[in-house]
Amino acid sequence: MPKVLLLHTGGTLGMAGGRPSALRPAAFFRTLKQRAPELFHLADIELELFSNLDSSEMQPELWSRMAAHLHRRLPDFDGAVVTHGTDTLAYTASALSFMLRGLPRPVVLTGSQRPLGEIRSDARLNLIDAVLSALHGPREVTICFDSHLYRGNRTRKVKVAEYDAFESPNFPVLGTLGVDATYEPGLRPKGPFRLFERLDPRVFLLKTYPGLDPALPLALLPHIRGLVLEAYGAGNFPIDPSLGRSLRPLFAQARERGIPVVVVSQAYRNGVDLTLYESGAAAREEGAIGGADLTPSAALVKLMQALAYHRSPEAVGRFIQTPVAGELTLGRPPVPPSEPRKRGRKPHSR
Repeated sequence: MPKVLLLHTGGTLGMAGGRPSALRPAAFFRTLKQRAPELFHLADIELELFSNLDSSEMQPELWSRMAAHLHRRLPDFDGAVVTHGTDTLAYTASALSFMLRGLPRPVVLTGSQRPLGEIRSDARLNLIDAVLSALHGPREVTICFDSHLYRGNRTRKVKVAEYDAFESPNFPVLGTLGVDATYEPGLRPKGPFRLFERLDPRVFLLKTYPGLDPALPLALLPHIRGLVLEAYGAGNFPIDPSLGRSLRPLFAQARERGIPVVVVSQAYRNGVDLTLYESGAAAREEGAIGGADLTPSAALVKLMQALAYHRSPEAVGRFIQTPVAGELTLGRPPVPPSEPRKRGRKPHSR
């Protein structure tokens, strides 16, 4: 039988209790064999307990350890499944996609909205689909959830109380697991299987909003090494000095301190183009890095890695804007095929 490494990190899938009492970690492996015995007919599964944490406790140091463990163990298996809580699942998938280059086997992350021990849990099907995807899916880091396989660094958690909790707004699904399981080819490995486990977590994610006092992020600059700004639309933010809330001084002071600023969009689809509007052009003049259609979670983790391996802001910028694991679209992000632009109508202005 093919061999699959099942690495458990914690999360709702492996918990017990709940409704009305709070969820708590449980003996995951025992529950797994009781509730999903079919898994062991699909593959020779080796269970390993990496951690037993609520995913809100997941930290960059754990990502580094997890990537190093997978780098060491993966060549002995046909694929790997990582069980994980849903709240930070997209962050962990992004981190692993950047840390594990040239993957020789699929690495599939999954979780659930209800614990495996509950009758109406989605955990059992998610686990079965994840194991199948680890055996037959593309050789990259993916998220398997609700019968869909997504590129891990393209996903967002979009729902809290429904089973279809994840979406990939700017990239098509890599697999659909219905009556039949169908997969796209995915990424082609470039070079040998390598580990890039270093991260610098001294970054900050700032969301632009009406009323933001620029003094607040300016006060953060002495304490951080990198900044991700979630701007409006295609990369807009206030720059009118007469209103007293211009963010242009933030970019200027960040540049003086050698702090790279990556601009991504709050918009769900498409991405940033800093050439479209005055504020974007002003940000570029101050050295801002356009994040294209990077998700905020992927941009944050990629900036952590960039700061760990590159010294100059220019090198950081080149790294951010160069695809490493299919995480961004070069050039202006296209309108997704699922939402074609209507003929005869001009795009909305800001």
